[in-house]
Amino acid sequence: MPYQPTESVRTNQFLGEYDCKLDAKGRLKMPGALLKQIGGDENLRLVINRGFEKHLMLYPIDIWEIKTKEINQLNINIAQQRQAIRYFYRGATELELDSSERINLPGSLMEYAGIDKDVVLYAYQNQIEIWAKDKYEEMIANEPDEFTQLAELNFNISKSD
Repeated sequence: MPYQPTESVRTNQFLGEYDCKLDAKGRLKMPGALLKQIGGDENLRLVINRGFEKHLMLYPIDIWEIKTKEINQLNINIAQQRQAIRYFYRGATELELDSSERINLPGSLMEYAGIDKDVVLYAYQNQIEIWAKDKYEEMIANEPDEFTQLAELNFNISKSD
């Protein structure tokens, strides 16, 4: 049976933070709760590439196709846009789950993100970020002081004081 995306994939609503460990061969066992959101089965195909910061991005294949349609709207005749296209595709690799629900992370991407053993999968919207655990903890420890103000301005969140 072909892969059938779940409602979470169709509505871009992934959610969760998952601590994981890579095995000695660089394989990542996908968390069951996350696979349930994606609709993981033996036919699940994923694409991994570089993130904006020093992390990796993981997408179910149907979300990847949406992202590539967006990025392909850029004009390759404009240097900045051409660079954005190159950066987006750099390292992009299609992955499949093995029979133990693991994926092999490409060595070059692991090196880019500083990943060795402990990782955090951070799922939101329609994507999954893969961070080296130490880099993830550093990133969340650097929450901007003005986050509350940004939230109030951008999300119409009011203070409860």
